[in-house]
Amino acid sequence: MRHRHQHGSQDAHRAAEFDAFAAGAGGRLLHLATLLTAEPADANPRARRLLVDALAHTCAAWRQLHGDDPYAHARDRLVVRFAGDAWRVWRAKVPLPRAGMQRSGTVLAGLTTHERLVVVLRLHEGVAEEQAAALLGLSEHRVRALCAGAVAEVLRPRRGGPVALPGAAPS
Repeated sequence: MRHRHQHGSQDAHRAAEFDAFAAGAGGRLLHLATLLTAEPADANPRARRLLVDALAHTCAAWRQLHGDDPYAHARDRLVVRFAGDAWRVWRAKVPLPRAGMQRSGTVLAGLTTHERLVVVLRLHEGVAEEQAAALLGLSEHRVRALCAGAVAEVLRPRRGGPVALPGAAPS
């Protein structure tokens, strides 16, 4: 009887830990997913599906994570799922949904899927080049080239002047 009570207590404790993690990291993970999908923040169904999948996967693996970083686990799942979805769409020759991209007005909307993945991982998430390469199944050289090309694309002046980066003060 006592063993069953302890087991139930441990499960409740793990559930509370996961709930606290999801509450704390959910917003940041949703922002990450929204950057990847290039959807507007107020209309991001693909990003929300990625978030739910990443959190469900992390919840299922919660016991096995032990001392591992649950945020990194969820982020990696989100990134791999986004990349896999994009690969399946590309192989099927079905265009990615573009309505959100056209409405978003984000500087990332004009980047390819791989460019967005690399830029978001390297510059937004601070993931090391070799980690990003391993996660995406690319060489470090390819990650470096994609990042440099994407940054150049984002910073390239458009008609009407330079691109206004999100969060930048108007000049």
